[in-house]
Amino acid sequence: MSKRDFYDILGVKKTASEAEIKAAYRKLAMQYHPDRNPGDKAAEEKFKEAAQAYEVLSDKEKRQKYDQFGHAGPQSAGQQMDMDDIFANFGDIFGAMFGGGATGSTGRRRASGPQPQAGRDRHIEISVTLKDTYTGTVKEVSYNHLITCATCHGKGMKAGTGTETCSQCKGAGEQHYQQGFFMYAQTCSKCNGQGYIIKSPCPTCGGRSRAQQFSKISVNIPAGINHRSELRIPSKGDAGVFGGPTGDLYIRVNVEPDANFKRVGDSLECRVLATYPQLVFGCQLEITNLDGEKLTVKIPKGCQPGEQIQIAGKGFKNLKSKVHGNLVVISQCHVPKKLSETAKTTLKAYADEIGNEPVKGSDAGFIGGLFKKFLGL
Repeated sequence: MSKRDFYDILGVKKTASEAEIKAAYRKLAMQYHPDRNPGDKAAEEKFKEAAQAYEVLSDKEKRQKYDQFGHAGPQSAGQQMDMDDIFANFGDIFGAMFGGGATGSTGRRRASGPQPQAGRDRHIEISVTLKDTYTGTVKEVSYNHLITCATCHGKGMKAGTGTETCSQCKGAGEQHYQQGFFMYAQTCSKCNGQGYIIKSPCPTCGGRSRAQQFSKISVNIPAGINHRSELRIPSKGDAGVFGGPTGDLYIRVNVEPDANFKRVGDSLECRVLATYPQLVFGCQLEITNLDGEKLTVKIPKGCQPGEQIQIAGKGFKNLKSKVHGNLVVISQCHVPKKLSETAKTTLKAYADEIGNEPVKGSDAGFIGGLFKKFLGL
């Protein structure tokens, strides 16, 4: 075996801490481990060399003697090591590399009994109408989730009984095996990786501490909520395992489109049909808002099709500012498909009066285009 300085082998200073020495050895051991370098004799020698250096420098007494006497110190500072020695002495380090635990059935123990674990969150979707989001409403929601077992109260075992450490893995939850230079780990088949055995499982939940349940709850849908928004209902998800905290319920709200109204930001939009004379002379029209309220809309004189008329405070409530948006009424011109003979005569006389040629200004398209086509001129 090489007589290189142990500190140089690990690449650390003589003042290195125990944690630094261990970290340096882990890095080299992983780099030159036989599993990663099958058949590589040079890597195997470096692996052994690093193990010998770590065997001395990780022990306070051996390190002190090595610092004082070097390789000429006590026998323990210069002993030869084979692979079996390395895996036996440093099983905790190699166990960490291969998923935790120790070689065989000796090593770090897990907890001696069931440990509380948080329950998972549940996610569901519901559909509401645009009116529901305008006024706010309450919806009944149904869903499946896990609840704490009522028989054992989340303990997973019969009253008055307990657990015992798994005799096969000695509480490690897994077993490590070595074949030559190779090591591998398997979940303990007896305890399914738990490290313990429940001697008398609860007859209701079978030792799982939870049971499935179909629940119905009432959920408040706030006025102003947007499409695809999520509501969080605390502690309505899956119950925790063995008394752990319960997860939350997340509800995604999908808003169905409305036939007459549309949301744009915090504004509520709708369209109103007025006759051509109503647009020309102005008028007042009554409309029914999304919540059923009757509103009077003033159509100004000379109102153009597509013009927007704002009614303040009749839009959606902003959830952050609590301020309401506006109701936006968009004017449209009603063009009848059938006319009485009197109406036709009157309309033709009007067309003759204003002329059928396009006129300049904003009315050009409407007067020269729409009426020309309508009258078949």
